[in-house]
Amino acid sequence: MASTVISQSALFSLPKTCQFRKKKPFSFVSKRAVSCKANSGKENKDESSSSSSSSLGSFDRRDVLLGLGSLYGATNLVADPFALAAPIFAPDLSQCGDANVPLRKSPGTNVSVHCCPPVSTNIIDFKPPRFTKTRTRQPAHLVSPDYVENFKEAIKRMKALDEKDPRSFTQQAKVHCAYCNSAYEQMGFPSQDLQVHNSWLFFPFHRLYLYFFERILGKLIDDPDFALPFWNWDDPDGMTIPDIYVDPLSPLYDAKRNPDHQPPVLVDLDYSSDKNLPRDDQIKANLCVMNSQMVHGTTTTTLFHGKEYRMGYSPDPGAGTIENGVHLSLHKWVGDPSQPLKEDMGNFYSAGYDPLFYAHHANIDRMWNLWKNGLKVPHCDFKDTDWLDSSFLFYDENANLVRARVGDCIDTKTLGYDYQQVELKWLEYECDPTPTTTGKAKNPLPATRNAFPILLDELVRVDVPRTKKSRNVVGEEDAGEQVVILQDIQLDRDSSVKFDVCINVTDDKKSIGPGHSEFVGSFTNIPHGHHHHGSKLNTHLSLPISKALKALQLEDEAKVVVTLVPKEGEGLVTVGNIKIGCIRD
Repeated sequence: MASTVISQSALFSLPKTCQFRKKKPFSFVSKRAVSCKANSGKENKDESSSSSSSSLGSFDRRDVLLGLGSLYGATNLVADPFALAAPIFAPDLSQCGDANVPLRKSPGTNVSVHCCPPVSTNIIDFKPPRFTKTRTRQPAHLVSPDYVENFKEAIKRMKALDEKDPRSFTQQAKVHCAYCNSAYEQMGFPSQDLQVHNSWLFFPFHRLYLYFFERILGKLIDDPDFALPFWNWDDPDGMTIPDIYVDPLSPLYDAKRNPDHQPPVLVDLDYSSDKNLPRDDQIKANLCVMNSQMVHGTTTTTLFHGKEYRMGYSPDPGAGTIENGVHLSLHKWVGDPSQPLKEDMGNFYSAGYDPLFYAHHANIDRMWNLWKNGLKVPHCDFKDTDWLDSSFLFYDENANLVRARVGDCIDTKTLGYDYQQVELKWLEYECDPTPTTTGKAKNPLPATRNAFPILLDELVRVDVPRTKKSRNVVGEEDAGEQVVILQDIQLDRDSSVKFDVCINVTDDKKSIGPGHSEFVGSFTNIPHGHHHHGSKLNTHLSLPISKALKALQLEDEAKVVVTLVPKEGEGLVTVGNIKIGCIRD
């Protein structure tokens, strides 16, 4: 997998607007990494790339997969995974098994949790209905008293349904558990788990999940216009758990939340441990995180959505910036550390049992809308048919089992809803970093380790060379995004882990965070399990560094010194390699 990390980013000329983007024809030839100087859709081979072709080009790739799935999965006879690329198919519910949940206090030990939905032999292909009115999702802290009463009644009725009803609150919570803790295997590849996190499936799966959850609630209170609220944690006025979720007598309440993070405590969007910042400082820090991740951290489609994940691939190829960033930070911040597995929000298997989960993910879904249409530059989703044709199974408001495709959900208005527009205070926010002496940045502290793999048992600095091709394009229009690529990140799946990534640090005594020029991002993990890959998670991380290189005046430097700073889970992570490259969509 390490040899294809760069090539898995679709490196083509960045379109000015989505409508002018040309659909890339499918080829059985493996994608190649290209230098950032590539233009007009032509691919130029980079020093670190590799290319191979397949003799299977005359066959339909899906027939090949279904015919060779178990053989390929068991023996890995096919050397080039791109040659057999295909969308992730909706799972076979009859083959659903208990979800695998790692025990927090016993690394390598798992417990089984039954998350399987009822099985139906009748599957309906989902077609978004025609809506005469667009439902508006509002900030949870701004909803009216009448709305709150309707919302509480809808959740109350959902919780009152028989647990065997696929529309019940329990069954809906289990949906997330099943897709996220390996209750399903990939169709045609029984040795590969189906996982919707840490890849390009993250945003579309959760959008569809919330859509059907929302439609069920509306049906239960006979309100076709009902829309979920979103937790507006990116705005200072919404940076506490919304009041509608904190009444212990309300159906919106969940007892398994961190008792130290109840209102009026502000969220920490860069959460690893309690920093106890003054209120104004925490607001500034949160706005800085949002600006860093949404404006500068998602400049390409791959950086936003995550790495491609096709049938036959191992799970967890790599998360996008938002999934790995504010998404996981809020899960960790809300979850109760006193619970055995940091339930509810602090573990994927139990997250759906907290009604706040759906408001959190509604705001994550809103970030997708903003990324495409609400920022300074519009962005485009993948045009790859393997992404568009990936599918999932859900039960709808009429208890019908439906198969929904990614291509069905790329526009929220097609699904009949949109988000209330609110001020984006982070959009133009200047992080006001601690002044950095750029002259010193060219003479950083020396590397401490350069032999891989590296165990993060303490702060580590590594020399990482840059190719000449990539050094001469930083800042050019459509030149691509410079990225630092951490390959083969390995850790126990049951571990809560976070480490920060910085470049050319000149002072070890200075605490560096999102507001500093040297800071380029973080890696985060919350516990989740898999059946076929043991207790170890193996994934990759790509972080944009173009802005940092420019701010530190390092565009022409032949190397950078990458610093890895453990924040949580020290000594539990190894990194297989670190490279500098560039990606273009």
